[in-house]
Amino acid sequence: MDSLLKCLDIRKVAVVLVCVGVSALAYADGIKIGFVRTDRIMREARPAKAATSRLDSEFTRREMEMRDTQSRIKSMTAALEKDMPVLAESERIKRQRELADYGQEFQSKSRRFREDYMQRSNEERSKVYERVDKVIQKIAAAEKFDLILQDAVYVSPSIDITEKVLKALDK
Repeated sequence: MDSLLKCLDIRKVAVVLVCVGVSALAYADGIKIGFVRTDRIMREARPAKAATSRLDSEFTRREMEMRDTQSRIKSMTAALEKDMPVLAESERIKRQRELADYGQEFQSKSRRFREDYMQRSNEERSKVYERVDKVIQKIAAAEKFDLILQDAVYVSPSIDITEKVLKALDK
């Protein structure tokens, strides 16, 4: 266990040293570095918002149907529980089976809905990421960036080009 902790500490030190080294090289050789906050891009950019709207309009009807079905199951369950004391055994079993079948059908539809939504969401997100990457590459070429990062623990506001990317995407 101690060796694992030492290894993790060594990795942290190595990462810090690499970052310091890259920073030193950047300042020494005039390397131009930029950073883009992709989470912000995916929240605020017009293409990302349009993708969200397309998904919402495509899946709203199915989502409402799922909610209606869920309400119906709750009503059926409540009615069965209420009527249970006065139902004949055969009627009770019949209604329990109907409820179980309806519940299984709902679970199946719910799973398909989630899978379809995730697939379409990934497709839409992928299109937005492709467009964002093209815009970032254009900015990088136009402003002669040597390196543009998209994930970091800390970023100085002086190298954050997210606003430029947002403005370019909104054109």
